[in-house]
Amino acid sequence: MAEWTEQELENVIDDVMRRSMVDEDFRSLVVRDPLAAITKLNPKPLPEEFRPQFVDNSGTARTFILPDPIPMTGELLDEELEQVAGGWCVCTNCCCTNCCVSCDVTNCSITVIA
Repeated sequence: MAEWTEQELENVIDDVMRRSMVDEDFRSLVVRDPLAAITKLNPKPLPEEFRPQFVDNSGTARTFILPDPIPMTGELLDEELEQVAGGWCVCTNCCCTNCCVSCDVTNCSITVIA
């Protein structure tokens, strides 16, 4: 059995999408039996672990694909750190001692330094 490249898989999925837009019978087959539909376009045996799923998103129903889960490593990614990283503030004209925690913002001028 010949192996599929990632590009070949992408190409056959693109072919499925194009044909499903113009051929109602093929579209039904894609939803009902995606492997059979792909085989109609390319008879090369698919990898056993390849399990495509197609959803007909016409009508009032809408399908939303969840993003792939992020593996938990115990460490934050740089992007995650950027989302939670803050600066520090310099309070002027007030008497706070805990860096804005006890400030009365209405009577205080706060400068945030990132």
